[in-house]
Amino acid sequence: MLRYAAALRSVYVDAFCAPPWGEDESRADAFLERLADDRHRPGFTAVLAFTGGGLAGFATAWTTPAPFPTDRRHPQAAAALGPRRTADWLCGALGVDELAVRPTAHGTGIATALLTTVTTTAPDGRAWLLTSLRNPRALAFYAREGWTRTTHPAPAGDGVVVLLGPRHPARAGAPRGV
Repeated sequence: MLRYAAALRSVYVDAFCAPPWGEDESRADAFLERLADDRHRPGFTAVLAFTGGGLAGFATAWTTPAPFPTDRRHPQAAAALGPRRTADWLCGALGVDELAVRPTAHGTGIATALLTTVTTTAPDGRAWLLTSLRNPRALAFYAREGWTRTTHPAPAGDGVVVLLGPRHPARAGAPRGV
């Protein structure tokens, strides 16, 4: 996967450096550095989508360890769910880490294909992800794909929400975020 580093960086920039995310391009470099480490994580899965114009999108996921991670936005997820739900619902489940699609490929089904493919290996259907309220389009996409929003933004967070995949067994009993 790292042989596509330049194309991955380009997709990351296209997907996350424009509104509504507005990330600095240095975050794309940080993503590539994380990817070099993440590929060694248990359960690591990556999917790339190509079109005639080259790399159009990618998704990565890995099995969430126990104890629950304390880097990135994980503490906000844990604060929102509480310790018991975090351990029961997320640890040992497949966490979708990144899903990025070039804006020129929006509406083509690539995001759906990437999300479906990267989560096919989720143990017992247990897949989850974090996203932000900053992108209502992403929230609507996940809802259409059957993902269930289970948290309100964490009190100390900036609008991070946890979603459970459509086959996650805890989905039915999860309190619905609004």
